[in-house]
Amino acid sequence: MTVAPRPEWRRPGPTAEQRRNDLWIGLGMTGLALVSLTLARSTGAFLLGPPPSGPEQLFWTVAVTLPLIWRRRWPATTLLIVAVAFIASQARSAPETQFSSWALFCALYTLGAWGQDRQLSRRLRIGVIATMFAWLGLYYAVMIDHIPADTFADAVGPVPPVLAAMVNGVLLNVLVFGFAYFFGETAWVAARREHELRAQAEDLRRSQAEARERAVLGERVRIARELHDVVAHHVSVMGVQASACRRVFDRDPGKARTALTAIEQSARTAVDELRRMLGVLRTSAGTDAAPPTAGGVERIDELVERARAAGLTATLGVYGDPVALPESVSQTAYRVTQEAVTNTLKHAEAALLDVRVRYLAREVEVDVTDDGRGGGRADTAGLGLIGMRERVTAHDGDLEAGPRTGGGWRVRARFPLPASADRPTGPQREPSDRQQAAASGAEPST
Repeated sequence: MTVAPRPEWRRPGPTAEQRRNDLWIGLGMTGLALVSLTLARSTGAFLLGPPPSGPEQLFWTVAVTLPLIWRRRWPATTLLIVAVAFIASQARSAPETQFSSWALFCALYTLGAWGQDRQLSRRLRIGVIATMFAWLGLYYAVMIDHIPADTFADAVGPVPPVLAAMVNGVLLNVLVFGFAYFFGETAWVAARREHELRAQAEDLRRSQAEARERAVLGERVRIARELHDVVAHHVSVMGVQASACRRVFDRDPGKARTALTAIEQSARTAVDELRRMLGVLRTSAGTDAAPPTAGGVERIDELVERARAAGLTATLGVYGDPVALPESVSQTAYRVTQEAVTNTLKHAEAALLDVRVRYLAREVEVDVTDDGRGGGRADTAGLGLIGMRERVTAHDGDLEAGPRTGGGWRVRARFPLPASADRPTGPQREPSDRQQAAASGAEPST
């Protein structure tokens, strides 16, 4: 993944935990340097010449290593202090050199990794490295005349011993300072890339949330349009029944009473549908999407036929005694089945598709299963599932969507029916001939 650089980015300062770690690192480095000083004094190996007094040796050892406790909080200041103390300690022939050199390496690395001003950080590190090599050249120039004659008595190589020692020292310092500079830059680039990836992930999450919100909004508007058609139909029926009641009210009270009963039932159904429509419009927004083609449970067999035409082995089964469903419930059951079948055709790579409609005591259930890739379904957490869930929730139903135990995918939606829905009245979706045949004992269609 290519990360677009952002030169204006400044690395945040260290956290409280990182500052505590720096404190322990600085104290640990100082303690080890004091141990190294004690060992150097015990062996008498004073490589830089006669050492200063004991207290001064302690001072220079602490001065070089202790500033590391502030290395990430003030990296530039820490490097300057460590570099000056390092050169001064060598000028005074302080015997401790091992951990002092590591302290200088750590300070150089930290400025490269944590320096806020990249230009200043780069210039300061290059300046310190150049100063160290200048000091090394000065040290060789001063000490070359004080080398004892028998120092290289056993030298046998082709290179003059003094030159070999100088080249070896320069190469070692090039390696140390080069690694300190390189690793510091690498750490800063890694931190910047991590920040970029985190920002891109946050942008992606935000865009996905906005897409889901737009999908929910659009689905609610479509549901409201469908419910609007249902309510308008009920109101039209009420008008027709009221007109008929007015005409026969005087000469045939029985027919008038029947018409009034139909008006009452249609009014209750219309109010329920209107309440449901207002419920799905919890967020106001406009959309230019065209209204979808109306469909109900009687058209589920068309979806199965379409799956067969696409090459799937598709079956449709209807179980229970088919009853006339409220139009909005019938439309939602069709939409859920349509979305499930579409996902199977697009994403599942399935060979078998099984669609079942079950008429239960107080519920109607649609169940769509396939044998495709259950774990890799592209729309499992996407916009299609959001739309299905919104539709089912609008009718106080339950939706299950997920991989099956034996492989494949299942989408199952249950819709509760009103207590008086054994044989509902008013405009409803009648079961198809195929569904009625299946309910009467015929074998489900294949």
